[in-house]
Amino acid sequence: MSRKPFLAPKERDFLRVISQLAYCNPFLPERVDYERQALGPDFVEGEPVWSMRVDRPEEPRANAWKIKERTEPLLAELRRRLEAGATAGEQDLALYEDAILAHLYWHYVERITEATFADPPGRWGFYRDFLSDWEHYLNIPGHSLPGKSEPRHTFSICCQILRAFHHIFTHIIGGSMAAARLRAAVWQSIFTHDMRRYRRTLYDRMGDFATLITGPSGTGKELVARAIALSRYVPFDDRKLRFEDSLDSAFHPINLAALPSTLIESELFGHRRGAFTGALQDRRGWLEVCPPLGTVFLDEIGDLDPAIQVKLLRVIETRTFQPLGDTTSRQFHGKLIAATNRDLGRAIQEGHFREDFYYRLCSDLIVTPSLADQLRESPELLGDLVLFLARQVAGSEAEVLAEEAAQWIRKNLAPDYAWPGNYRELAQCVRNVLVRKEYRPAQSRAPQAGQELLRHLSSSGLTADQLLRRYCTVVYSQTGSYEETARRLELDRRTVKSKIDVELLERLRS
Repeated sequence: MSRKPFLAPKERDFLRVISQLAYCNPFLPERVDYERQALGPDFVEGEPVWSMRVDRPEEPRANAWKIKERTEPLLAELRRRLEAGATAGEQDLALYEDAILAHLYWHYVERITEATFADPPGRWGFYRDFLSDWEHYLNIPGHSLPGKSEPRHTFSICCQILRAFHHIFTHIIGGSMAAARLRAAVWQSIFTHDMRRYRRTLYDRMGDFATLITGPSGTGKELVARAIALSRYVPFDDRKLRFEDSLDSAFHPINLAALPSTLIESELFGHRRGAFTGALQDRRGWLEVCPPLGTVFLDEIGDLDPAIQVKLLRVIETRTFQPLGDTTSRQFHGKLIAATNRDLGRAIQEGHFREDFYYRLCSDLIVTPSLADQLRESPELLGDLVLFLARQVAGSEAEVLAEEAAQWIRKNLAPDYAWPGNYRELAQCVRNVLVRKEYRPAQSRAPQAGQELLRHLSSSGLTADQLLRRYCTVVYSQTGSYEETARRLELDRRTVKSKIDVELLERLRS
């Protein structure tokens, strides 16, 4: 008597899509394609990327719930077939296991959310229910599933996915593809591009990788760093029914540009008493204070003195450092994230930034887009951002303030205004309208630069290359974007980038 096969062809196709959906990057359009394949005519059309809208603060989950409803009875039937002795190959069992893991996440996502963001957080007694479901579906006598999932680890991953999605979705907003690519890049910084490999082996090793965030000032580099820091893997203790550590105070930001070099060394590495004038007692630096699941965020890394770059290079390479005035090495157990708005390639060429330090930092590189880049793709984003910022400062008056700010912008700023201060400038615009009913942008430095160019031209004081470098720099100071500067000047983006005069750019910005 022949046994019924484990999967029918249509069931196998459906589970294959569910497997791809479970491990894809949720912030890229591929997620939408997989949902459409899974649901067919029942798919609910929406936006091409998953982004928070101020008029709809909760993430859209209609298709996710539909897939859960369709998957649940199929998984119950497949478990019954396995228990009855159905023949199942390794690939089919892997599809079944992937679908179970996805089902467990969506089945418990609301309870995980409630426990994660409760005040105080952490009522995890429902883990017993999670464990019961895990054993029911995955611990089937006579069958060894290829993924060898472990319930405590699976629960930790589910909770980490929820935290990561929350921090990325709620703090990196915008419906443009530039914003979507940024959210997707942050997701990869947390889970890598291969979530299967992450779940198997990398979940407790990502702290070993430094992350470098580059982009114009005011584009949310600290928000990106915070999202990564607060989304790290935390093991779950299944005996005490609680997580082994907390990430509440695990983010330590340091603005390097605001500190003198001697104080930076003390802040980072600590010092022994008598190490320098004024060192009256021992002090532990942030690298020593940072716990294993903590993150030290070094903002404005491009301004760092080369001598300190050497010491940080050693921290990245060996995970060790020495406090000032001490000869004993200490261990750095946390994660290092750095950020800068400077062109580090230019800084390396000019000898201000060590090349070996750069290549140690950029194993994981994220570039934050300018506000102008986003608005060119999605002009309607401006209204969403204005309302989002108004809600931060005006409470119940947010909608009225947002309309006032939007009207002032439409009447007084050009449609292609570059917002050189990016989100920080837009936030100040909203606050200025709240206080004074107007906003006065900083006077453009372009006329001054233009007068300087005319002066040199009239005296034949510039070579053709110098003229091109200065003109590219002036336009870039207005647009804040290599792509837009290249478009306006009809040049290649790489040419524009190579011609920027860093010193002139700093004068124009300051």
